[in-house]
Amino acid sequence: MQGRVILAKERFTLTLNRLCQELIENHGDFRKSCIIGIQPRGIHLSDRIHAILSSNRRMKHLPYGKLDTTFYRDDFRTRQKPILANDTTMNFLVEGIRVILIDDVLFSGRTIQAALAALQQYGRPSSVELLTLVDRRFNRHLPIQADYQGIRVDALDEAYVKVIWTEVQGNNQVLLFKNKQVADKYKP
Repeated sequence: MQGRVILAKERFTLTLNRLCQELIENHGDFRKSCIIGIQPRGIHLSDRIHAILSSNRRMKHLPYGKLDTTFYRDDFRTRQKPILANDTTMNFLVEGIRVILIDDVLFSGRTIQAALAALQQYGRPSSVELLTLVDRRFNRHLPIQADYQGIRVDALDEAYVKVIWTEVQGNNQVLLFKNKQVADKYKP
């Protein structure tokens, strides 16, 4: 069963470029800003955003980290099987700088809450902003919202949004499935 395409390849690329332009408008040369991708699914988006921004000569030394939130989640002890943590790769502190957290899909807000808790281990940032490719506006459990979003999706409770990346599945697109079980069976 196929999912419904809600962001196709051409528009996907335009959306990434627009997000980067918004970041440049708000952060200039990023001298006092950094980008942190949330493991595991936010990394593909943060890698792309970092690559696009770093291609600009003025931003060659843009601090970029990858943050694991596994043991900061409020549900990690309730899992049926053991969970595997991802690597955190951050060779800088965030003390006094502006942090841009990046994740692929904002749904309940719980991953972002965990990221904010994990981020405290690296200092106290001057501010934290959130960039997501997809903002699922319904079913938010926490009062968290994206400062930068690629697209907004209004979907029913069981619906599942899946981001497909060229590096992993061979094509850039965002799909909407009727539920997670159907999405898990999807093979591009």
